[in-house]
Amino acid sequence: VQLQASGGGSVQPGGSLRLSCVASGMIFGINDMGWYRQAPGKQRELVAVIIRGGSTNYAGSVEGRFTISRDNAKNMVSLQMNSLKPEDTAVYYCNVGVFKFGGGVSNYWGQGTLVTVSS
Repeated sequence: VQLQASGGGSVQPGGSLRLSCVASGMIFGINDMGWYRQAPGKQRELVAVIIRGGSTNYAGSVEGRFTISRDNAKNMVSLQMNSLKPEDTAVYYCNVGVFKFGGGVSNYWGQGTLVTVSS
């Protein structure tokens, strides 16, 4: 299974970006899908997650500004980021849980995409 993330870039404070991540390969089914980020000198942290049924959960720092969504037909998860702040600057990683044949879930990471928010 491979994850391909896209959509990162540079934006001024208050701007918007949309990240997307597509899973490909031998996929029996997908469980949770999420986005994490890692800023320089900091640990990787959860940004948002969307479970198989569609419920979502967000880090408090992005609640109300970011929206996570998924397209099950395309094995894709997206993150719409609005009202971006300099503290949102980080490398963003998608994470996807893929059901395994015979049971269980394997988690996969995308390659990371850089988001820079600066004036």
